[in-house]
Amino acid sequence: MGGQVGDTGFIENKTTGEKIRIINTVKENNLTVHLAEKFPSEPSGEFIMAVDRERRQSIMNNHTATHLLHQALRETLGTHVEQKGSFVGPDYFRFDFSHFQKVTTEELHEVETRVNELIREDLGLDEKRGVPIDEARAMGAMALFGEKYGDKVRVVRFGEGSVELCGGTHTRATGTIGLFKITSEGAVAAGVRRIEAVTGKAAMDYIYGVESLLYGVRELFNNVPDLTGAIQKTLAENADARKQLEAVAAEKAAALAEKLYADAETVNGKRIVRFDRSADPQLVRNVALLLQKKAENFVFAGAFAFDGKPNLVLMYSSDLVAKGMNAGKDIREAAKFIQGGGGGQPGLATAGGRSIDGLAQALVKMVEIASA
Repeated sequence: MGGQVGDTGFIENKTTGEKIRIINTVKENNLTVHLAEKFPSEPSGEFIMAVDRERRQSIMNNHTATHLLHQALRETLGTHVEQKGSFVGPDYFRFDFSHFQKVTTEELHEVETRVNELIREDLGLDEKRGVPIDEARAMGAMALFGEKYGDKVRVVRFGEGSVELCGGTHTRATGTIGLFKITSEGAVAAGVRRIEAVTGKAAMDYIYGVESLLYGVRELFNNVPDLTGAIQKTLAENADARKQLEAVAAEKAAALAEKLYADAETVNGKRIVRFDRSADPQLVRNVALLLQKKAENFVFAGAFAFDGKPNLVLMYSSDLVAKGMNAGKDIREAAKFIQGGGGGQPGLATAGGRSIDGLAQALVKMVEIASA
């Protein structure tokens, strides 16, 4: 109940000693149904039923943590916060709640700090069963929106701030939770946010993982004291280097475009460039764009290999596009020769494929279509 997963464990026949693993428990028609690994060979007689205690304790810790999280969220974000659902497992839990905007990093830290304060207070479980629903509401007990409750309910309290109607299992005191750590926060629906978190050993494992990652990054920077500053400096240097490389690439593309423009041949009244040397596809595309801006009545047809893969680039100048020519359509015909496909705009299109052997035929096809 209360969003938590069912218990696991085993049943053991006291007479035969046969032990059968219970893989889950579910509620059906107010009955607890045990899902067993197999049916007992001798179902009669007395059985011992044992719950996986360690797993059960982890579930109870996580379930109690959802109550403390609910309290901390309402204290930090406001009393408009209401629980909208939850999942409670042995390894982690998630908690959905109403809120109209992203929870900031500072707010998450405040919530996390508050929950851990409540854990360290070692608040004892105060559980009352069979409480009339009106009396429970008068006690300030929070109810899950949309949940149906009977005339009498179970009220679970930890300290003065956490009072809820709940049918789940809880730890005897908050101190057994040990540690609480939020692992993620995000939106799941309009006006509904979700927090995922871990407790106890799982929380420690999570922190150790983050520490290990941090230590690894610090080693990459020779254990510099100011790691943040070192990363920022490296990012700035990389940005400068990228700009320099982009400038060099632009100069290279401009020089190649000038040469190809001068080497263009005239076929059926159109100026056509055939390009078949190995080159970076982005460089070739940039060259085609430069030629498109520079020339009229111009066609660039490229069929070339790069990193072992065939590539096609087809460009028509704007005046040819105005006359109805369409590179996106025409390149698909040529792409058949390289066992591929492609497309793009009427003025510029690209294609890729699987067969390098068909590049020469693809180039011929593009020139044939363009010069028709």
